[in-house]
Amino acid sequence: MLAPSFLRKLERLALASRRAFAGQMKGENRAPRRGASVEFADYREYQPGDDLRYVDWNTAARLDRLFVKLFVEEEDVLLALLLDTSASMGFGEPAKLEVAIRVAAALGYVGLIQHDRVRVAAFPGAPGTAPAPRRGRAAVPPFFAHLAALRAEGGAPLGPALRDWAAASRGRGIAVVISDFMDTSWREGVGALVARDFQATLLHLLSPEELVPTVRGDVALIDSETRATLPLSVGPALLARYQAALAAHCDGIRAFARARGAGYLRVSTGATLEDIVLKQLRRAGVAV
Repeated sequence: MLAPSFLRKLERLALASRRAFAGQMKGENRAPRRGASVEFADYREYQPGDDLRYVDWNTAARLDRLFVKLFVEEEDVLLALLLDTSASMGFGEPAKLEVAIRVAAALGYVGLIQHDRVRVAAFPGAPGTAPAPRRGRAAVPPFFAHLAALRAEGGAPLGPALRDWAAASRGRGIAVVISDFMDTSWREGVGALVARDFQATLLHLLSPEELVPTVRGDVALIDSETRATLPLSVGPALLARYQAALAAHCDGIRAFARARGAGYLRVSTGATLEDIVLKQLRRAGVAV
């Protein structure tokens, strides 16, 4: 799925968390608790039952009071990769879903080799088909295999699906929603993720043909999800209206995300995977 040379570049990256999340196991991300790592964090006064190995005896000798050292606790974080697999994601060359899968594979690989919990969910998807969160290098092959099996089909609303996923999720962490955001219900789902305290980023995928259409003349457009047809005569005036509508649509998604503390990045599927992951996602604060 990903070239070995690209995987080696990914191993220099880390997931970017704007705040600390409480994890379940040891990892490489700072957690809000205090523990026994090698990085000193603070002092607090000794309490009965504290481990005497962490008492600062030098401070005790000077102040005649007992203090224990606190250290940064490093734990894993949940990375949720939430993919829109509706039929509209099959549009373009390469298809938007193909790019979404490869981006998700790259981000998931970064999380797995850091021993974070990586979970992927596809919408629409059959209940019970999403695998349990994975972690560690041994999980890379089955994780890639699950992504490779995804197909662009169906047209269930994205918003309610994201809302239900957020409500059922037991953990909190980083959520990356990868979609073309053609479905108008997405606001409900993104709002639910933020309300459940996820650090959300919206990755908005559009094909070059959607960004700058090349179609001209009399055509019939076919809705990939409803199969409805729309006859059009495409000329400069209609294309200008389309560009204005597209800009307003993207600006609306960006404004909604920012108002709720979420990130937003619009990406052309014509860009290379290295440009998307190593440059654009790093500038967007998803990876460092």
